[in-house]
Amino acid sequence: MADEAKAKGNAAFSSGDFNTAIKHFTEAINLSPTNHVLYSNRSAAYASLHQYDAALSDAKKTVDLKPDWSKGYSRLGAAHLGLHQYQDAISAYKKGLEIDPNNEALKSGLADAQSAATASTSRARAAPPPTPFGDAFQGPEMWAKLTADPTTRIYLQQPDFVKAMQEIQRNPSKLNEYLKDQRVMQALGVLLNVKFKAHGSGDDMEVSEADSPSSPPPSQPAKEEVKKPEPEPEPEPMEISEEEKEKKEKKEKASKEKEAGNAAYKKKDFETAIQHYTKAMELDDEDISYITNRAAVYLEMSKYEDCIKDCDKAVERGRELRSDFKMIARALTRKGTALVKMAKSSKDYEPAIEAFQKALTEHRNPETLKKLNDAEKAKKELEQQEYFEPKIADEEREKGNECFKHQKYPEAVKHYTESLRRNPKDTKAYSNRAASYTKLGALPEGLKDAEKCIELDPTFSKGYTRKGAIRFFMKEYDKALETYQEGLKHDPNNQELLDGVRRCVEQINKASRGDLSPEELKERQAKAMQDPEIQNILSDPVMRQVLTDFQENPKAAQEHMKNPMVMNKIQKLVTAGIVQIR
Repeated sequence: MADEAKAKGNAAFSSGDFNTAIKHFTEAINLSPTNHVLYSNRSAAYASLHQYDAALSDAKKTVDLKPDWSKGYSRLGAAHLGLHQYQDAISAYKKGLEIDPNNEALKSGLADAQSAATASTSRARAAPPPTPFGDAFQGPEMWAKLTADPTTRIYLQQPDFVKAMQEIQRNPSKLNEYLKDQRVMQALGVLLNVKFKAHGSGDDMEVSEADSPSSPPPSQPAKEEVKKPEPEPEPEPMEISEEEKEKKEKKEKASKEKEAGNAAYKKKDFETAIQHYTKAMELDDEDISYITNRAAVYLEMSKYEDCIKDCDKAVERGRELRSDFKMIARALTRKGTALVKMAKSSKDYEPAIEAFQKALTEHRNPETLKKLNDAEKAKKELEQQEYFEPKIADEEREKGNECFKHQKYPEAVKHYTESLRRNPKDTKAYSNRAASYTKLGALPEGLKDAEKCIELDPTFSKGYTRKGAIRFFMKEYDKALETYQEGLKHDPNNQELLDGVRRCVEQINKASRGDLSPEELKERQAKAMQDPEIQNILSDPVMRQVLTDFQENPKAAQEHMKNPMVMNKIQKLVTAGIVQIR
């Protein structure tokens, strides 16, 4: 989706519709906010509309996302130049040239920025009278306007015109030297949104000799007749053998049969389509598209075995003829689709998956990849269904319980895992395996099982006690407290949950009172700094100001304490040992 919006933006930019380009680039950015190219393109569009502040913002974002990309500095320099921030522009272009010393756009931009800075300094000293049209030639948007206008776009292919415009851009006073050049006048009209006419002949513009028909010199009274060259005789067609002629005629007939087959297929007249494709195959055996098309018809008719036979034939013949890889991939994909349609067990999906994988080695197609993923998913689901046996699952869970009682935790995990394979929705097996993982110190695995318990049954109290205990052992006391409190909503009198709340509150209050030893405090702070939530709180400018006010402005701090959201974040920092209240 982002690539599609980007392509639309590029097309709008090329046609000079910069507002539409910005709209499409913004849509693409919303879909892919870390794509530096999108910000770069939108910066160029903003610059073309003289919206240099917005262009600068996007250019800075481009450089932040991709600091080693030279074009980002080109955009940054252009935006600074448009804002008349010449030294910043020079700095940006130089940074870009450090990355890509041979980049012509950066070199040109640097020269423009340096010229503009010199001219600005000179104007500040001498304060000469301004050039009436000087502003029209300033900034990179001049070239964008000339490119967008169809009347001036062709001039940009003429080196003398480009050189003249570059000289005028560096020194607008040079415009006087080119007033007789109607191309320059036309360009000035485009830049000022004014239509100029050439002398004498309406709207015709002067162009170089290479681009215009020659005209007679003024002294010549009449145009001399130019003798037309005699037309060269056309070469006679090459003679071909009767065999080649017959082969060519057959190919043409086969192509017509294919077209008739396609038309019948669209009308869902499958029998007729098969007749036409079969006739095409008989006339021309060097085009496997006739075979793959007939396979597609068989697929629609649910004649899967016939479809598979045609696909195998197409692949074999295609390799003999060294046909396009895409055609062979299409045949393999069609075969895989037919095999999926025929699949009744998990094992039946294996040849289909193999066909899709072979197709992807020939040509990587998103549709084939999706079919492969769907087939693998369906195979896995069928395997689970085929393996599903609640009675055996209960027996395995009991074996796991016996191992747990005798502190044989690895064996317990093994039995609980087999139980879950037999019954993937057994909350007790997940809960018991979470307890075994906890005993083994595999806390992340235990946490995952505990969360699965809650997902399968949100009212299962044991899931909350398992999860809370693991959070407690991981010293994430605030998260453990939240888990226990969530469990109490479903089972208010559960003693394990109540004891868990008490233990968490004790640890949190210990941090609030500053009763932690230096080692405990250091460990808790180090762990907290790895927590994304804590990192977000500390990087929030508002919260940084709040923390400063707590230290320096007690009156402002009291106002902050009235905000429940702020206090909740402060409490998290206190629990983490980042902030201490004395």
